[in-house]
Amino acid sequence: PIDGTLIGKVTETAKQDYDNIIQKAITAFGIWRKKPAPLRGEIVRQLGQKLREKKEHLAKLVSYEMGKPYQEGLGEVQEMIDICDFAVGLSRQLHGHTMHSEREEHRMYEQYHPIGIVGIISAFNFPVAVWAWNTALAWVCGNVCIWKPSEKTPLCAVACQNIVTEVFAANNLPEEISNLIHGDAKVGEFLAKDTRIPLVAATGSTKMGKIVAQQVAGRLGKSLLELGGNNAIIVTPNANIKTTVLAAVFGAIGTAGQRCTSTRRLIIHESIYEKVKNALQNAYQQIKIGNALDENNHMGPLIDSDAVQNYVNALKQVVAEGGNILVEGGALSGKKYQSACYVKPAIVEAENTFTTVQQETFAPILYLIKYTGDLENAI
Repeated sequence: PIDGTLIGKVTETAKQDYDNIIQKAITAFGIWRKKPAPLRGEIVRQLGQKLREKKEHLAKLVSYEMGKPYQEGLGEVQEMIDICDFAVGLSRQLHGHTMHSEREEHRMYEQYHPIGIVGIISAFNFPVAVWAWNTALAWVCGNVCIWKPSEKTPLCAVACQNIVTEVFAANNLPEEISNLIHGDAKVGEFLAKDTRIPLVAATGSTKMGKIVAQQVAGRLGKSLLELGGNNAIIVTPNANIKTTVLAAVFGAIGTAGQRCTSTRRLIIHESIYEKVKNALQNAYQQIKIGNALDENNHMGPLIDSDAVQNYVNALKQVVAEGGNILVEGGALSGKKYQSACYVKPAIVEAENTFTTVQQETFAPILYLIKYTGDLENAI
């Protein structure tokens, strides 16, 4: 999305190829599960070290393919490194329990066993970190993984697979401990409906989550879902306005508003409403938009033209409902914005009851909502 150019192609995974991958994953699981947990932790430690060595390169790819600022790309890779460190510690803490039995000359104990193949479906906005969060923990527990990244950021996934392949090769372990498939929702259904995959971890929209949850539950599988949000910051009369503005601006424009944790609503007490509003309007005038690899810019593009259209439609809808535009948004064009995926962050005065405000628009739109007196009634 940075410049609209073609940077690579991947092949969508066909069902036959998927079934071949499953069989290889099952074989790899038979080998991996027998390795002691501390040894599995050592492999994860080596992955963390590889990520340290390749941090800048992977961060630039994340920024270039997904569109988030380079600084955020570095932060995302650091999250991968951090989860590896965390998982290494856990690899020596997979304790069970011993218990007294009511039967003579008997003891009872419990121990943990890996469940098998963990399916991972990730979203475009965090194209590498979400995979690492799931994978590092699954691996130390003795599981193998099959990853379907977003079809909008496949090259980041290819890069990660190449990195883990280096680690496995150096340790004479099968590459199929980590597996990669590509495609849209149809390919995601391969994972969700497959009885050979006991757990599916999926990140994405609430709509997607409901579909995956039903498909996995329909076969009595387990699911871990991280879905959308419509988050609010509540600003009370004694709030520090400088801190509030810094948090709200980063929360609203970070990753161009394409996070489940993005700030969508600012619920402000009437006694400081004007001060906060004016401070925000001033802050938004200083936001620099452009190529995400340029560290002077604060905000990069949206992921694609569909996202831009959703953003434009949301602004039209909230105005039709009675919203008041404070900081004008809109799509950006011109030589500087070659991909047509760049937009301006917008601020809108609105009511919390507006339909648009109650929906998550994955874009940099911040709604200001004034409340008086009782906070509970305002929310």
